[in-house]
Amino acid sequence: MEPEDIKNIKLNFKSSPRQTRFFILSIFVLFAVSLSFYTVDTNENAVILRLGKYYTTTGPGLQFKIPFLDQVYKARVDYQYKKEFGFRTIKPGVKSHYSTRGYEDESWMLTGDLKIADVRWVVQYKIYDPKKFLFNVKNIDETIFDVSEAAMRLMIGDRSFIEVIQAERIKIASEARAYMQTILDKYNSGISIQMVQLQGVVPPEPVADSFNEVNRAKQEQETLINEALQEYNKQIYKIEGEAQKTITEAEGYAIERINEAKGDANLFNAIFEEYQKQPQITKDRLFLEAMNEIYGNNKNKIIVDKDIENIVPFLNKNSMIVK
Repeated sequence: MEPEDIKNIKLNFKSSPRQTRFFILSIFVLFAVSLSFYTVDTNENAVILRLGKYYTTTGPGLQFKIPFLDQVYKARVDYQYKKEFGFRTIKPGVKSHYSTRGYEDESWMLTGDLKIADVRWVVQYKIYDPKKFLFNVKNIDETIFDVSEAAMRLMIGDRSFIEVIQAERIKIASEARAYMQTILDKYNSGISIQMVQLQGVVPPEPVADSFNEVNRAKQEQETLINEALQEYNKQIYKIEGEAQKTITEAEGYAIERINEAKGDANLFNAIFEEYQKQPQITKDRLFLEAMNEIYGNNKNKIIVDKDIENIVPFLNKNSMIVK
């Protein structure tokens, strides 16, 4: 466009005020229309304030508002927020890189047995009510940080150092999550705590070597104790087994002797009853049985009637030779 044309336009504006007003009004309308629409992303909700007062909450998509009267504040409701305590991620990836130096103020905690633990944890949360999140709590990030740190210090302070680094890790995370949610609900923060996860609980770096030496000594002590108990149990069980065997054999022998004695007594009583019925017959029978038992085992014994006469028995001398 030539300079002369511009002068002509200016002259035309001056010569026709109506056109000038129409032009200005058109620009204002276009500007107002451009301010009347806004876009909400798929993972966002928008909170509308009309004349500084809450009006409504809108979802994803193209939305309308009254220019100059409505104010739009967006919040990512479907986004998983994460806060790290005691460390910071420098470079995420398959092998993430972390930094733990300079965060001792938030990670060093006093346990129930007055020891210091270096605690690192992660808090993940979502926004379930954008209105509460945006307007009920001032400095929401600092509030979440302070509530999380207070909850973790409370959980760690109620337990011993060994419980913190070993058996109670899952329970500590669960109780810390419940405690944080309770506090944030009292604040009407509109935040839902999804997870609290302990990343690591270790002794502070200045005393880590000493702590590891103590642990190694305790492990060696437990190993020696277990070996001694194993050998002790082995010998004890062996001795107890032998003792039980001796006792069992003695009890069996006692029962055998008692039964034999009872049998002999019953036999004697039976013979005595028969003796009382026929004393002479019983005596003769006992005598014969005794003689049979005595002489029956001696084959070289020859018994000759004292009243025999005239007959001399022939003896087989060869069979009587003792070999």
